[in-house]
Amino acid sequence: MTAQPTDTSDSTPTPATKEHPEGERITGAQALIRSLEMEGVDTMFGYPGGCILPAYDPLLESSIRHVLVRHEQGAGHMAEGYAHVSGKPGVAMVTSGPAATNLVTPLMDAYMDSIPMVAITGQVPTAAIGSDAFQECDTVGITRSCTKHNELVMTSQSLPMAIRQAFHIATTGRPGPTLVDVPKDVLVGEMEWYWPTDEEVLASLPGYRPNMKGHPRMVKEAAKLILEAEQPVIYAGGGILKARAAEALAELVELTGIHVVTTLMARGAFPDDHELNLGMPGMHGNATAVTAMQKADLLIALGSRFDDRITGKVDAFAQNAKVIHVDIDPAEQGKVRRPDVPIVGDARLVIEEMIVQIRALLDSGVTQADTGAWKSKVSGWQEQFPMTYEPSEPGAALKPQFCIEQLRDHAPDKTIVASGVGQHQMFASQYWHFNDPYTWVNSGGLGTMGFSIPAAIGAKAAKPDSTVWAIDGDGCFQMTAQELVTASLEGLPIKVALLNNSYLGMVRQWQEMFYDERYSSVFLDSSALPDFVMMAESMGCAAIRVESPEEVGPAIEKANSINDRPVVVEFRTEAAEGVFPMVPAGASNDDVILHPTQQDRKEHLS
Repeated sequence: MTAQPTDTSDSTPTPATKEHPEGERITGAQALIRSLEMEGVDTMFGYPGGCILPAYDPLLESSIRHVLVRHEQGAGHMAEGYAHVSGKPGVAMVTSGPAATNLVTPLMDAYMDSIPMVAITGQVPTAAIGSDAFQECDTVGITRSCTKHNELVMTSQSLPMAIRQAFHIATTGRPGPTLVDVPKDVLVGEMEWYWPTDEEVLASLPGYRPNMKGHPRMVKEAAKLILEAEQPVIYAGGGILKARAAEALAELVELTGIHVVTTLMARGAFPDDHELNLGMPGMHGNATAVTAMQKADLLIALGSRFDDRITGKVDAFAQNAKVIHVDIDPAEQGKVRRPDVPIVGDARLVIEEMIVQIRALLDSGVTQADTGAWKSKVSGWQEQFPMTYEPSEPGAALKPQFCIEQLRDHAPDKTIVASGVGQHQMFASQYWHFNDPYTWVNSGGLGTMGFSIPAAIGAKAAKPDSTVWAIDGDGCFQMTAQELVTASLEGLPIKVALLNNSYLGMVRQWQEMFYDERYSSVFLDSSALPDFVMMAESMGCAAIRVESPEEVGPAIEKANSINDRPVVVEFRTEAAEGVFPMVPAGASNDDVILHPTQQDRKEHLS
């Protein structure tokens, strides 16, 4: 992934003021909350408990809004959703022991998807560390592999610097989660207030210097390859969004006329309605995007990491393509695919310099290779292999794709969509039209079921004036549905489209395709349990059940009109519907399985 420090014009840390003079004696808890305020935090998500309790007292006088969740995992995913749409780091604060371990899943999720997030956890008093005290666990040890940086703070005086370091590391270079573990006596003890300067923070992290600008020689070589390529494809990843590089990407595309694929994490980074956008590639990408990457002679990878869901069998992936790989994380260079032109740097800055170099070459008389034949071939694939599904038979269950299309067509402008993980996630990415950045919130790398409802709540907290739809499945919904209570009580009226097919849909599809239809432990609903409408209403939501195609549009319009409380719309969908196209795990992208109505024409994908 690729990123630069996010735009924090409304949250820039400020120096000590008359209200907060240097040397003022305050408690560690007051210093912690004050430090968060200084970092521009306006909202945090959390759950109090014994060891973190001292930090909750100064919150009563703080400008920070605290959202009380129903489960600590929800706090972490809300922080992620907040960060996805705002660009600012999400903050979650919980107590020690099981509360801290409940944050591990969202921390790992944020780590895999490069989401800036700061977690604050309580810890038993310093004298009790290592004694197996009540609700003690080695939080730093447990979270070392799922955070970009973590620290156990041993003195009250160290708190401001620890918080500043956590925010700096979370939001610079390749973004990611950081964690500050604070013993109870550190919160209770007193310290002399100070606020570290930028110079002091940098000096305290001598080994942390993300490289922002790409190597000039490599950028020039990339520009040369781009103009020489006859079958180029821009492979845009989530790093485009992290780097705030959507405008730079659009300029590069307009200059070169090169097709773009946007990965699951990059949906919205380049408008779906642009004629050069081929859509999503990968395991469940559309046939044109998958094939264009496979047949390209140049892949321009921008903020993407050659994930296995994209490449399929690595040895068979885009075998004739040269690779330009732009990524701010040097560890990504050559990790999966050896690049011909590796560029370590921030995506926006590198793309902007690429544009300068391409223009310089064009001005010097260099001409761009003719890509007309390639564009004609790609256009033919698009015509022959559009996304497709078979409409519902009269009286049959709803098709999930139809529900997504209707949600999309009835959605207000710039609606934010959060998804869970599974078939509904793929349908959402395939059938929604993402024309604006930061309108798609999903769990990519970790694939966390239960992500969508809390993430949607976090997104709504960040963008209260935006419509936020969570698209969920019945499996995901039952993992984190309790956070709808949070949404109701906190005045965060999200809308939930629950695609209920009574199965773990993606697992069922795999069992159907690869396990001879041996459906083991995949059926969720043997007697209409739970009643999702009653369940949603009991949590303060408006609830609607939809069972026929003619009910879909009116139900969505009604849901969109309700803004004083959350809304859950349960769509009873077809259990046997599969997600296509599909590249089987470990197979080559050439082995893509198309929709049954298209499979007999697969030879035309060449």
